[in-house]
Amino acid sequence: MSPVEKTHSQTRVVLFPYDQLKPGERKLIKVDQLEIAIMNVDENLYAFRNECPHQGIPMIFGSITGTMLTSNPQEYEYGLNNEIITCPLHGWEFELKTGKSLFSPNQVTLLTYDVRREERDIVLYLKRKPENISIIDFQCIPNCK
Repeated sequence: MSPVEKTHSQTRVVLFPYDQLKPGERKLIKVDQLEIAIMNVDENLYAFRNECPHQGIPMIFGSITGTMLTSNPQEYEYGLNNEIITCPLHGWEFELKTGKSLFSPNQVTLLTYDVRREERDIVLYLKRKPENISIIDFQCIPNCK
């Protein structure tokens, strides 16, 4: 198990060396009974609950995309490239940074976690000290890039 230490309000968990999660890769972390997806997207780390708030589908299979932005009639503008994760079952879109849904940002969110690169390690911050942590290497199916 990884080193765990309690800080003022959070528990700091060193997961693994940074070079074990290259850009485009994903890992699944099981913290007690909770699954957390960890992703490296263009050298940016994201961590979120591996469960779509709609029907509980594993979000680790979701595509990383952008989306159409609000624009004037008959204008089409694509943006937020590599900042959106899409639920693989029903296509619900969430911001990777905040977990907010694009269709109802104040009501539906994907729970996110603080994950950082600290020197050579990837570190996850949790609200409570976990009893058990396991790391599952994840092989992405072709459509979840």
